[in-house]
Amino acid sequence: MPKLLALTGSPSGNSRTAVVADHVVRRLSHSGFETSHLAVRELPAADLLSARRGEPEIRRALEAVAEADGLIIATPVYKASYTGLLKAFLDLLPQDGLAGKTVLPLVTGGSLAHVLTIDYALRPVLAALGARHVTAGRFVLDSSVERGAGPDRLRPEAELDLFQAVDEFADALHASLAGRASIAAGAAGEAASAAGSAGVSALTSAP
Repeated sequence: MPKLLALTGSPSGNSRTAVVADHVVRRLSHSGFETSHLAVRELPAADLLSARRGEPEIRRALEAVAEADGLIIATPVYKASYTGLLKAFLDLLPQDGLAGKTVLPLVTGGSLAHVLTIDYALRPVLAALGARHVTAGRFVLDSSVERGAGPDRLRPEAELDLFQAVDEFADALHASLAGRASIAAGAAGEAASAAGSAGVSALTSAP
């Protein structure tokens, strides 16, 4: 079962970004993915800011990223970019920390003036970390997250648009995993063929 990790970079304990990420996680879990959600704000601040990769909670977080086949990386807009909290965590990853992974970028904000944050701030750092495929992300307005007496929810039009991006991300991930499996099978076949040829050669050359 493919593993997916939602990584959220909001410093707020009442985060709209987390609400959006949880919507994505629920939809993907219903589609047969193994999902989990890591809120960077819950990691020990001193360890995170001091880049103590060996500390237990930081190490487990980095391992979760390494083990995931795909990631949802979500952040609110801060100063026309992603949050410093998310930046602090991404800085702990190795240079190729997202190699081979499919990534869905999500950004939340109060105004459509920040919609380009995905392509001009978040997407470049994901590519720099070696992501195999950064799919078309989504910008979700803060006003699209409705809060009341019941569970937080998204406005129907925002949810529909978000789920379109999620489905495209799932299709891209399935295609990526199928391609990797095909390459692995081809390599195994070539190795077996080479081993067989070597065995025949050894027999025919024996005295």
